[in-house]
Amino acid sequence: MKSTASTAELLERVRARVRPERLEHILRVAALAREIALRNGLDGDRAYLAGLLHDAARDLPPEELLSLAPPENEVERAHPLSLHGRAARRLAEAWGVEDREVLEAIEGHVYGVDPSNGIGMALYVADVSEPGRGVNGEIRELALAGRLLEAYRLAVQNKVDYLAAKGIPVHPRTLAVYHALLGAP
Repeated sequence: MKSTASTAELLERVRARVRPERLEHILRVAALAREIALRNGLDGDRAYLAGLLHDAARDLPPEELLSLAPPENEVERAHPLSLHGRAARRLAEAWGVEDREVLEAIEGHVYGVDPSNGIGMALYVADVSEPGRGVNGEIRELALAGRLLEAYRLAVQNKVDYLAAKGIPVHPRTLAVYHALLGAP
């Protein structure tokens, strides 16, 4: 795990920026990401670190999100909360995290990651399926059964379907991941 700060130090930095309920979610996601990683032959400590940092910017006001992660497209301009993954990555970098796969996982937990990023897939699945959410138990079970790619594919499919049903624009990166997972051009 490449970081100049200890896990305990990073936890305190996250705790200072989020509501107590968010911290509970973060800790559940980190623990589940570790377990999913281990069950799929990945590094549990790196997955835990990504989980610990993924929502570090989630409770920041929109103006701070926009400052940390300037919008790159219309979806992000219209929905500043969609920037919280990229903003969390910026915080993690400022706090000394250097592991590229972990940083990509943190940023990608909102939009999705390339399927070559196992830590990112574990985090994405853990975030959408942690038990406190009360949904997506089948996705969690697939991942814990060592079928991470299948679980990830289902998680991204569910997100795209949900947003489409609500009439919410799908982020271009999410669409790219969706098409990559389907094998479409």
